[in-house]
Amino acid sequence: MKKATIQVNTLTCPSCALKIEGAVKALDGVEKESVRVLFNSSKVKLDYDEGKLAVEDIEKAIAALGYEVKKSQVK
Repeated sequence: MKKATIQVNTLTCPSCALKIEGAVKALDGVEKESVRVLFNSSKVKLDYDEGKLAVEDIEKAIAALGYEVKKSQVK
């Protein structure tokens, strides 16, 4: 499992956080219980299986909702 922190520029409210959380949790390979969307710091934190998807896939899912992804960190 890899850990990712994704900075989202346009994440500004709790409703946005819930929308992003639902989309990220729906992705195959994401550890559902690990997803944390922090609207006050505009970050999405999660664990994912790099054998099933890449961080770019998660970024694309967030961008498809209309949010601007600034950068990601993977550990």
